[in-house]
Amino acid sequence: MQQNRSQVIEREGLFELEAGSDVLDSPRYNHDMAPTKVHERTWNKWHITALWVGMSICVPTYTLGGVLTAYFGLTVGEALLAILFANIIVLIPLTLNAFPGTKYGIPFPVLLRSSFGILGSNIPCLIRALVACGWFGIQTMFGGLAIHLFLGSVFEGWKSLGGTGEVIGFMMFWALNLWVVIRGAESIKWLETLSAPLLVAVGVGLLVWAMPNVSMTELLAIPAKRPEGASVVSYFAAGLTAMVGFWATLSLNIPDFSRYAESQKAQIVGQIMGLPLTMFLFAALGVVMTAASVKLVGVTVSDPVTLIGHIQSPVWVALAMALIIIATLSTNTAANIVSPTNDFQNIAPKVINRTKAVMLTGFVGLALMAHELLKKLGLIVSDISLETVYSNWLLGYSSLLGPIAGIMVVDYFLIKKQQLDLAGLYRDDVYPAWNWNGFFAFGVPVVLTLLSLGSDAFSWFYSYGWFTGSALGGLIYYGLCVMRSSPSVVKSAV
Repeated sequence: MQQNRSQVIEREGLFELEAGSDVLDSPRYNHDMAPTKVHERTWNKWHITALWVGMSICVPTYTLGGVLTAYFGLTVGEALLAILFANIIVLIPLTLNAFPGTKYGIPFPVLLRSSFGILGSNIPCLIRALVACGWFGIQTMFGGLAIHLFLGSVFEGWKSLGGTGEVIGFMMFWALNLWVVIRGAESIKWLETLSAPLLVAVGVGLLVWAMPNVSMTELLAIPAKRPEGASVVSYFAAGLTAMVGFWATLSLNIPDFSRYAESQKAQIVGQIMGLPLTMFLFAALGVVMTAASVKLVGVTVSDPVTLIGHIQSPVWVALAMALIIIATLSTNTAANIVSPTNDFQNIAPKVINRTKAVMLTGFVGLALMAHELLKKLGLIVSDISLETVYSNWLLGYSSLLGPIAGIMVVDYFLIKKQQLDLAGLYRDDVYPAWNWNGFFAFGVPVVLTLLSLGSDAFSWFYSYGWFTGSALGGLIYYGLCVMRSSPSVVKSAV
């Protein structure tokens, strides 16, 4: 017989929900978004380390050093330091926002119901989802190119397809990504654990290939592309903000993964071991490989897929492309599909299940890349490049998510004191439908960031966008909650 009232059970500091009819019949609940049971939280520190290795080793990471030197006016050494420091900094919101996911087994959209309201949570969720869908499309483009080059190395006639072959590769990789995520969290866990050592091996192999063709002394001595005598501080700060923005999205939806962690120690240690060093080393590899590409293939090539495509041996090209396909798949499924899948379900959990949400994510990502795909098919002519989208819109847009990260941390640790009404997050009678404190705290720094774009006096606010946004958002939210004694401040724990 089904119990009427839900119960929350604690097991060694971890909480799980025994759902009753009050939750099971709620329009805010479905099985895919339900809190994980304690026995389902099986990811240890090595699984989480592998998750971050798998997500970090990807084509965009490889190109980060080039982005910082070309667009942000940094030297190679400054660029690599910015990448290392940024990923150490971003560990703070990552580990803090992972705490409620591990403790209560809840995904990102459900956690947001505490700070933005049961219905209001959909607004920041959809903002996050759009960024993820954009990244999904870009990563799928890289993966599709790798499939195209792989097939071209195996079947000679495939090369003649040109852009059409790339589009076919895109659709094949697109379908493969969706299939992995539809299979569930264990499928992603298996993929990341398998791919991590393979990806490290790829990096070592590329480094061995490149090192005889590049002088590190000369590389580090290349002058910065900024006005002579200009202070490094403002350029470094802008680059640092952009690099923090690279994982700003994951610092929000990390509960989507930490809900499977076996303990808080596992999620903290796993993230520390997996993220900063991997990002630094693979970005450094990209700098070295780009510098060596002139001697290796005769032209400067800034992405590994195109570079490896210049190798004359079909066997080595096929092997390298297979590994890059695995690398891009491991990044794309975890970083860019899991979050929007949960975000879209949050709109109407009884109507949109995981499979429908995955397909919706796929079609939005496909639509965002339609322009690039039509260019490859020769149906349109355009000067807009994928690199422009990557280096400008997505990184800038991600930095606007800083306030959400600050609000989430303040809400959980300072306002709610790490105590959430677990059953109440899935009903309409505990938390408000709309928490206007959260929206005001989010809107003010976003508006100020946008206004600072047209002001020389306040340009620093944009240059430090993620930092100023997260700090100001958190401070405003805390002040509003304290002053207004908001009904969203739930006194009862569980």
